[in-house]
Amino acid sequence: MRSAGSVVRHLGGFSVQHRDLRSGQPIWLDRPATNVRFDELSDDIVIDVAIVGAGISGALVAETLSEVGYSVAVFDRRKPVAGSTSASTALLLFEIDMPLHRLAHKIGFANAERAWRRSKLAVDALRERTRALHISCELQPNDSLYLAGDVLDAAGLQRELIARRRAGFETQFLDRNELKERFGIDRAAALRCFGNGEANPRKLALGYLRAAAARDAAIYAPVEIVTVEPRSRDVLALTKGGQRIRCKYLVFCTGYEIPDQVPHNGHRIVSTWALATPPQRRALWPERCLIWEASDPYLYMRATRDDRIIIGGEDEEFEDEGKRDAKLPAKAKIILRKLKKMFPDVVAEADFSWTGTFGASDTGLPSIGEIPGMDHCYAVLGYGGNGITFSMLAAQLIRNLIAGSGDSDSDLFSFK
Repeated sequence: MRSAGSVVRHLGGFSVQHRDLRSGQPIWLDRPATNVRFDELSDDIVIDVAIVGAGISGALVAETLSEVGYSVAVFDRRKPVAGSTSASTALLLFEIDMPLHRLAHKIGFANAERAWRRSKLAVDALRERTRALHISCELQPNDSLYLAGDVLDAAGLQRELIARRRAGFETQFLDRNELKERFGIDRAAALRCFGNGEANPRKLALGYLRAAAARDAAIYAPVEIVTVEPRSRDVLALTKGGQRIRCKYLVFCTGYEIPDQVPHNGHRIVSTWALATPPQRRALWPERCLIWEASDPYLYMRATRDDRIIIGGEDEEFEDEGKRDAKLPAKAKIILRKLKKMFPDVVAEADFSWTGTFGASDTGLPSIGEIPGMDHCYAVLGYGGNGITFSMLAAQLIRNLIAGSGDSDSDLFSFK
């Protein structure tokens, strides 16, 4: 699963740290999926938009831009959908990692409300767009349970409830007795939220790449871009193989392999671990809603169509991939122990286990927009547990910025 190691490539005065974004055995790689055609880049190319990265972010941006008429080419140093996308547990939450009332203390209630609402609209748009494109990816709506933990206790969840209802998000408070009776979970309290979802992330990304390709978007892999030169009216990129890519706009959708020139204020790299249990329909919790905790680090889980439990967490803030991978067996045991404590009747064993690297921000918000000092160059950094949600938000935002219509929420997510 792992590449030979981290490599630094210099891009027109800045560098990109190449990372092994995941390792282990993600469950999604065991599921059949229709791949997308890709080609070697053997000649120079002129295109409206060059997208660097063929994971979920690149796929959504490519589909959105091709839909409004731009000529698009997607480039990846791996094969398509071979990076962190396959490590996602694909809980499609609009609920941002930072609780609404705490985010309001950081950026003001009006801005926090806007961020949460835009996140909700992104989940809705992803669901409707996927349906319209007839992409088969196990995407379905689901409710969520946000359990009391060491970040928010029952009283903290009450404060969060007030903030969410003030902002118009339909949310239900469950006390200990209600939570135990309805879901079999023994916690002080929980918030039940409506309008979230779940999917198979690999099939989702491949489906959007195929949709873009059907509109003549080109996909090239493996291609490593080594220099990027923003110019007055366009961008010139050079590949490791010597090919020149001339484009009106360039969009970095490289996940957590972030160009050094992109501002990193409030950004950090985090390692996470996840696993999938054997199928066990009778042991699953009622209604099979998404579950996550108001804790740091928090546990998160969901069920699959074949009645497995996907569960992850135990996040730690470090970048060392060897250290991350070495911790997988011990972390899997801890996660299974926590699962068994929450649901004593489940089979707490791992058929699949994996680990990955992702980014986090101090506010839980993504950074999306034009890179300061790099005209016509944009970047998508979808931080935290809302990666797929933020990728859809980014696709909409990048489209609006490139098309010149502007976006009323761009200030929330722009690079500072």
